Amino acid sequence: MPSYQQFKLPDVGEGLTEADIAEWHVAVGDSVTVNQNLVEIETAKSLVELPAPWAGVVTQILVREGETVPVGAPIVVIDVDPDGPAHDDGAPAADSTTSGDVLVGYGTKEASGARRRRRTSPASPAPAAQDPDPRPAEPAAEASGSRSPAPAGAPLAPQEPARVSGARAAEAAAARVPAPPAAVGAPSPGSVTAQPGGNGTARTSAPSPSVLVKPPVRKLAKDLGVDLSAVAATGPGGIITREDVLAHTQRSGAEELATYPGDDNPWLSDGVVSSDGRRTRVAVRSVRRRTAEAMVNSAFTAPHVTVFHTVDVTRSMKLVERLKGDRAFTDVRVTPLLLAAKALVLAVRRHPQINASWDDDAQEIVYKHYINLGIAAATPRGLVVPNIKDAHRLDLHELATAIADLTATAREGRTTPQAMSDGTITITNVGVFGIDTGTPILNPGESAILAFGAIRKQPWVHKDKVKPRWVTQLALSFDHRLVDGELGARVLADVARLLENPDMGLVWS
Repeated sequence: MPSYQQFKLPDVGEGLTEADIAEWHVAVGDSVTVNQNLVEIETAKSLVELPAPWAGVVTQILVREGETVPVGAPIVVIDVDPDGPAHDDGAPAADSTTSGDVLVGYGTKEASGARRRRRTSPASPAPAAQDPDPRPAEPAAEASGSRSPAPAGAPLAPQEPARVSGARAAEAAAARVPAPPAAVGAPSPGSVTAQPGGNGTARTSAPSPSVLVKPPVRKLAKDLGVDLSAVAATGPGGIITREDVLAHTQRSGAEELATYPGDDNPWLSDGVVSSDGRRTRVAVRSVRRRTAEAMVNSAFTAPHVTVFHTVDVTRSMKLVERLKGDRAFTDVRVTPLLLAAKALVLAVRRHPQINASWDDDAQEIVYKHYINLGIAAATPRGLVVPNIKDAHRLDLHELATAIADLTATAREGRTTPQAMSDGTITITNVGVFGIDTGTPILNPGESAILAFGAIRKQPWVHKDKVKPRWVTQLALSFDHRLVDGELGARVLADVARLLENPDMGLVWS
């Protein structure tokens, strides 16, 4: 019996239906152990690592990084008996739910570098039938950095006629790893280079004849991948100008700008650049798609009302400075956001009616007897709102620790789906961006969200005299289906009172 096992994308919780393959941590030929991290997937809420359920050797990787796959689709094949007798039937074919590609060596550093290179918009040619011949590819095919996928619906041919175990498997896989593409615009004379973002075919570049060009323009041409011998010179004495190089690039319609935007802007790295390099299209997926759907649903389902309050927080700022010098708080970060979060929790405890959600299907209001405090966090993957479970049970130090852990985990992309679920009320710190206030949209399933604005020193009437004081603006948005204006106003007023006079927290705790 064959010893191959297909590892299928599992449901990691919260009714997951699909996920994106974010990064492979193994390649074909790698030996893996039980619970070793195989792949990192990106769901609508977080990045999740998937461990290996078996020990063995990776024989096939079925899905590329960046592709979206449904739950239950096979993504990798593992030989769980690499030292057993060879089999003639080879590795099992992928199910029809996958794209049909067998990605040999995918997940190696070389392949990762090729994947991060620029992609352009011209369509790829129709896939050719996959060659089951395990012999090394021709040089031109190696330079292309890709393998031809199997026709849709066709069974996948095994990568080797018989299983190769141990070191031989790793060597065979390494032999098939595509060579990294040469730097754009810098081919060696007479060498075979693969043009990134094209159809994967190789071309031979010949040495360029002598041309008249200044060093800055030569560098621009190199960065753009322009052959100066093909550029029409319009400068005095036949010198090639910067405008000549740019005009040639626009005419060719396939070369990238001097610095591809995705190199410095990671949100563009998965995009498709237009032929003139002026636009990039990025597929909407995962966190961004989930955020868009949730915000549209929230904005057009719950009638939003926002109330505002400008408050003197000078005493809170002094308390922050005192706590920073307190030995009990030296191991945590003390910020005004910490006091605002504590104030919101205390205000909700005083007005528990606001801690509720609207069940539209059952036409019921669900009152929560716990406070799971959401903290909106900006991350490279977009806005996420993990929440601190049972925040009403935490003292100030414990709350500071929870906020630090929550935000650090979110920025690293390691927030679990459980941490994103069952929030009851949220605070968003727009002040960290220098914004005074805003009208935040409710996190779905919650009835209120507090926007905490920037704290600025301003002229303020204090004890009948105009003095410089620390002032901020608060904004509370709430669902008017279950929160009346009076209730929303009282909650916001209590948050303001606590920030204006933190000593009130001793009375309300």
